Amino acid sequence: MIARTIHSTPKKENPHGVEVHKMYDDPTAQIMHMTLQPGEGLKPHTTPVDVTFYVLEGRPTVLIGEETKHFEEDTLIESPAHIVHSLLNESEQVARVLVIKAPRPSGPGKMVPSK
Repeated sequence: MIARTIHSTPKKENPHGVEVHKMYDDPTAQIMHMTLQPGEGLKPHTTPVDVTFYVLEGRPTVLIGEETKHFEEDTLIESPAHIVHSLLNESEQVARVLVIKAPRPSGPGKMVPSK
């Protein structure tokens, strides 16, 4: 049995500057635990694999393609590969989200240039 907590895994550097812990990393999938403080978010980007977000806490705003919605905790959100996506915490509370990529991407995502 292997068990991990966010406190037992190091923070992962990322271009978004948010707190991310790599919880699981295997060729079949990758799972990250992300904490967004009020006002923090991910820059719009694409990934070469499908991404699933599971909201553990808070009410993040999720942008996928042309759609933007607020989601409550215990919600699963699917984002197809190669589609621009972003998460923002526009609330006053911390948001915690599991980010699941399957299979594990072979390279980094691509940032979308600002307009």
